[in-house]
Amino acid sequence: MKKPLASDPLTGDALTAFVPAALGVPDDAPMPAALVVVRCGDHLLLVHDRYRAQWELPGGRIDPGEGPHEAAVRELHEESGLRLPALSLAGYARFELTRPVRTEYAAIYVAEVPARHDDFTPNEEIAAIHWWDTTGPPPEGAQDIDVTLGLLLIR
Repeated sequence: MKKPLASDPLTGDALTAFVPAALGVPDDAPMPAALVVVRCGDHLLLVHDRYRAQWELPGGRIDPGEGPHEAAVRELHEESGLRLPALSLAGYARFELTRPVRTEYAAIYVAEVPARHDDFTPNEEIAAIHWWDTTGPPPEGAQDIDVTLGLLLIR
């Protein structure tokens, strides 16, 4: 197996590939999740997940009867307060996960906003939002896989 693009040293999970949307939907593994990369200039939106105690991209599971785009819009709003229905599909992130061992994809959507959104109320899942200035290091406790995906899509 070739070297992953990024991995989580705590769980062993790995980002093994990014498939651009122009190549079509991969069909060699399920796609149960959608993530969103929101950019404002050099800043990238991260959310602090209370359960995992880390900064990560907004996103999550695709609910039954929901498509990836709908899930991305819903999750972004639930986790950050942002309503951006015009998200663009960038592609698909391929993950090798460890608990349980499996391969999955997440649909990755992107958006650029003209101003940083700070109107956020903490909730049961998300403690805070942060606009990371990508010209500097990621915030302490940032998920390496999500940081790698974010940088891949904003540069």
